[in-house]
Amino acid sequence: MPLAPDLLGTCSGPVEYSWTRDDVLLYALAVGAGQADPTAELAFTTENTEGVSTVVLPTYAAIMTRVGAVPLGDVDRTKLVHAEQTVRLHAPLPVEGRVRVTAEVTGVFDKGSGAIVETTCGAVDTATDTPLATTIGSVFLRGEGGFGGPRGGSSAPPVPETAPDEVVRYATAPNQALLYRLTNDRNPLHSDPAFAGRGGYDRPILHGMCTYGFTARALLHTVCGGDPARFGAMSGRFTAPVFPGDELTVSIWRDEAGEARFRTTRDRDGTVVIDRGRLAVAEGWDLSSRHP
Repeated sequence: MPLAPDLLGTCSGPVEYSWTRDDVLLYALAVGAGQADPTAELAFTTENTEGVSTVVLPTYAAIMTRVGAVPLGDVDRTKLVHAEQTVRLHAPLPVEGRVRVTAEVTGVFDKGSGAIVETTCGAVDTATDTPLATTIGSVFLRGEGGFGGPRGGSSAPPVPETAPDEVVRYATAPNQALLYRLTNDRNPLHSDPAFAGRGGYDRPILHGMCTYGFTARALLHTVCGGDPARFGAMSGRFTAPVFPGDELTVSIWRDEAGEARFRTTRDRDGTVVIDRGRLAVAEGWDLSSRHP
């Protein structure tokens, strides 16, 4: 039966989520920090390096808000894939803390061959009662379309046709998905060969949000000078799977406003895996707007 459009407006929460320094260190390792050069990103991966204070990768906000997911009903999880993701920071993330997370289904779209469900989550610091982050994520469910709902609008425009201003290359590890799942994303699509086979893959694929985290590191170091306080908002569309062990290339185009567009490809065949990406730095960016 097609996904019911009455999901729109469904809310959940508030649910509390807490984290410690070890959680943010593990997340950094799970998205490749220090993988090529263990001394290159010690601020994200250690707590006892002389002269270095621990800081948090901005996309950890997506880990915090994941507890706010709204149940989608009795859907076939082998046919569910991440479609788009926005992470918007209202302040740099603390190394440890607690937040209240609320979630609302803000879009249900009929794409014919499937359905898109968009969920917006907000995280509020329980100690200060101030917003820390907002995330907007959407999933595509194959076979759940055809219910007559709206198709939805287009996302951000494509990247420029000119040569990129920056190119960053990262290699994922063969066990990258097994490491990333320890951030509490235990979807068997990324670890169980039989489950992945039922989804149409010949082996488990990498979490889309792991690829997103690799991409965010490239943007952080090139556009934001390595400073998480300058990382305002990031959005992108997932367009193809990445397999653990794939090498990735992040191409970045800067603009005069201090923003950047980006695209991530897998090197073995040039396939685009994250498209129509946008990054906004914190200075001069209206963080009250819904999308970057």
